[in-house]
Amino acid sequence: MAEKKRIKRALISVFHKEGLDEILKKLHAEGVSFISTGGTKNFIESLGLPCEGVEDLTGYPSILGGRVKTLHPSIFGGILARRENEMDQRQLTEYKIPEIDLVIVDLYPFQETVASKADEQAIIEKIDIGGISLIRAAAKNFKDVVIVASKNQYSPLLQLLEEKGAETTIVDRKWFAKEAFAVSSEYDTAIFNYFDDKDGSVLRIAVNEKKHLRYGENPHQKADFYGKFEAMFDQIHGKEISYNNLLDIDAALGLIDEFEETTFAILKHNNACGIASRPTVLKAWKDALAGDPVSSFGGILVSNAFINKEVAEEINKIFFEVIIAPDYDTDALEVLMQKKNRIILIRKPSKTCPIQFRSLLNGVLVQDKDLSIQTANDLEPITEKKLSIKETEDLLFANKIVKHSKSNAITLVKNKQLCASGIGQTSRVDALKQAIEKANFFKFDLQGAVMASDAYFPFPDCVEIASKAGITAVIQPGGSVNDSLSIDYCNKHNVAMVKTGIRHFKH
Repeated sequence: MAEKKRIKRALISVFHKEGLDEILKKLHAEGVSFISTGGTKNFIESLGLPCEGVEDLTGYPSILGGRVKTLHPSIFGGILARRENEMDQRQLTEYKIPEIDLVIVDLYPFQETVASKADEQAIIEKIDIGGISLIRAAAKNFKDVVIVASKNQYSPLLQLLEEKGAETTIVDRKWFAKEAFAVSSEYDTAIFNYFDDKDGSVLRIAVNEKKHLRYGENPHQKADFYGKFEAMFDQIHGKEISYNNLLDIDAALGLIDEFEETTFAILKHNNACGIASRPTVLKAWKDALAGDPVSSFGGILVSNAFINKEVAEEINKIFFEVIIAPDYDTDALEVLMQKKNRIILIRKPSKTCPIQFRSLLNGVLVQDKDLSIQTANDLEPITEKKLSIKETEDLLFANKIVKHSKSNAITLVKNKQLCASGIGQTSRVDALKQAIEKANFFKFDLQGAVMASDAYFPFPDCVEIASKAGITAVIQPGGSVNDSLSIDYCNKHNVAMVKTGIRHFKH
């Protein structure tokens, strides 16, 4: 097998012609001849370059409404023939099949057609047959053939032509083959997932965009992010985003999206250490920070409202890693950009994935995201004392926070402000004690505060501890065989309790 190969003949059939003209001219200057179909052939000839029609080579026109154009031995024989195989070469001569050394092709826009909500027949017609076959054939025979499977490889091909002319190495050809199989596998994944229609019969995921991270959770761990981060954010300042930053950013969006009122939240290690809803952003920030000004150091800040200079000047008084907002005014950015490493993100209108994945053991766990949001209509009163309007608002606020806190979790809220939370504890009692101790440390008055639990109370100990601390209302999913014990305690001590029927574990 020869290490180097010279491109002598190219088959070209593409939709995306932007940037192709320069490639064609360079190939022609290197003595490469062209074979093409329909619109691509017309495009090549419009550049003043000669081009042989596929139908001239095969002896067949495009048939079946364009479904069959290139599927012919005269095309695939020229691509798949092994140059060093004597039998292959004899058959090429016998059947007058020319060798094809370069294939430039792209695929029908299947994903785009599905996204456009087109009808099923239109979608089915965008399942490419000839193109995907050309890609697989050329990539399989990478020892002799160069395959360019999408417009994303135009630039690498042009660079190769500028550096080496029409000559390629086995390394070049294998790289293009690898890229081609990435294209074909993504395409087949999209088609399968369309037919599977969210049944989840098997797991197929394909993501092209890859961002290499400095390291993972710890410096000794390698890490990459696969996804379109730029589709969700504009990063306008700061250092490169890290693995841990991404985890916190994801947690921040999940939490802030629960709130319609003007809200500011501060997160640390994926949990809220401060959050408040207020009439103004400035007030929301100050009350969120008051929730835990110690843990806020080095945290992730997120707001669902515009950041002005006044807010920025207050925020600038503390050290933080990342800030996320819908937008900032120019004066605010001048303040926030004073720290060169501070990551400033503008959130774009976009959707997050509704499915969660987690690798473990020798497989992958897949589940729907917990998108359940409880409203006042979802609260079932189970005690003699009924809720006030204020208690109802605070309970719903607390329930949103506990939903986004690591289990076992308890949140204490008063006036739509997080007083404290107990998170990630092996005992719900420990979580509550942690929250109360923290609230007391930061001088919160818990008289009239409310409590949310991410799961039911198996015993009345939690409501007893909470009641003695000043808690007047409790929200929990219910469902314990001992629910009556907690309810009885609340009735005896004038505490309101409601259940939702929805558990919010987060492990």
